[in-house]
Amino acid sequence: MRPTLLLAYPVVLSQLGHTMVNFVDSVLVGRTGTVPLAAVSLGVSSTTVLMILGIGLSMGSVPLVAAADGRRDLPDLARLLVSSVWLSVLAGLALAGLGQLVPSLMHYLGQAPEVEALAAPWVRVISWSFLPLMVFQGFREFAEGLGLTRQAMWLSVLANVLNAALCYALVFGHWGAPQMGLMGSAWATLIARVLMAALMAAYVLTAQRLHIYRAAISSWWPDWATVSRLLNLGAPIGVQMGFEVGAFAAAAIMIGWLGAVPLAAHQVAINLASITYMAASGIAAAATIRVGKLNGSGNLAEARQAGFAAYLLGFGFMAIMGLLFITTRHLAPLMYSHDPAVVAQAGTLLLIAALFQVSDGLQVMGLGALRGLEDVKVPSVVALLAYWAVALPLGYFLGFKLHLGAPGVWTGLLLGLTIVAGVLLVRFRRETSPEYAASLPKPVTAE
Repeated sequence: MRPTLLLAYPVVLSQLGHTMVNFVDSVLVGRTGTVPLAAVSLGVSSTTVLMILGIGLSMGSVPLVAAADGRRDLPDLARLLVSSVWLSVLAGLALAGLGQLVPSLMHYLGQAPEVEALAAPWVRVISWSFLPLMVFQGFREFAEGLGLTRQAMWLSVLANVLNAALCYALVFGHWGAPQMGLMGSAWATLIARVLMAALMAAYVLTAQRLHIYRAAISSWWPDWATVSRLLNLGAPIGVQMGFEVGAFAAAAIMIGWLGAVPLAAHQVAINLASITYMAASGIAAAATIRVGKLNGSGNLAEARQAGFAAYLLGFGFMAIMGLLFITTRHLAPLMYSHDPAVVAQAGTLLLIAALFQVSDGLQVMGLGALRGLEDVKVPSVVALLAYWAVALPLGYFLGFKLHLGAPGVWTGLLLGLTIVAGVLLVRFRRETSPEYAASLPKPVTAE
């Protein structure tokens, strides 16, 4: 467990960087009123799927880099560096363009007009930040595949400090800045992500410890066979993450049909739950690196042990977070809003969030460990069925047919997470068992 922890804690802090941006935005914007907070919820829900698709796509490089590092294959590592950066830049351009189309689709979501009016311009600015975010991801995932996780951590901390300061200044008009309200948070995020991208690129392209990989680069044009390998892993990861995050976004849209207060309460609870999830996903990323490197070196038994070490860490952490949610469910929402109705509904949702912490932690550990084995397609199918065929229909039935409201929708999500957690645990146990490995066909080698 020790090497997993040493790898994990910088990734945890780096992963938290993505969520802390939304946390700061929500807390500060929530001080300006319930409707702006609901608008942030709508904006985040309608753009996070795009962002997560891109992040998932970039994550395909981690198991490939870890496996190549396990083989000490410098030419392959050089090709992976160049191709992953190219792929991330192209994906960032595509996502930024698609994000500009989101506001024109919002009126089909049945949200309150005053919420939609505030959310649309916020979405347009946030969408431009997807390009620098993907540049950051392209360089970051290569470094983390090599086990260099602290650099992205420090850059994420720096960018979040800058985002918080800019957000405070621009939302409220402090320190001589214009008072922009909700829009101030969007511009703060864009500026912070540009800084993150520039500094991460500078580290990978200039650090002495990475010179050996840069020296092996024969061309700065992408190798399309390597791009194809990255897509074969990254696309299913992005789709799987998109199914999961998309289900939560769809849940937010359904809750928005109930009005601005339930939507604001949902934003409070989901924002807090996403913080613990991203911390757990950092442990899962460490599992991907360790399992990928050990599997690449041909040591499946130790890869299995590394995966289960991550499972234990994830279980312990999320169980503690669940207890924390239960004990603070009436206090934590006060960070975001002093509207009694919002605070009360958010407290109820946090109780449900406490119940699904363990399931959420176990399912993300399973995803991370299986990615280390380059097993990404079956988890995507599992996510599609669990979230979209079970969780959302059940949530709609409980929330609207049985009139349980937002708690009913969240109960459906709880069941979906539990199903995914159970299926992926069974699959990882099978994929790493000595009996299953022995039953696989042996590769044919030339005489």
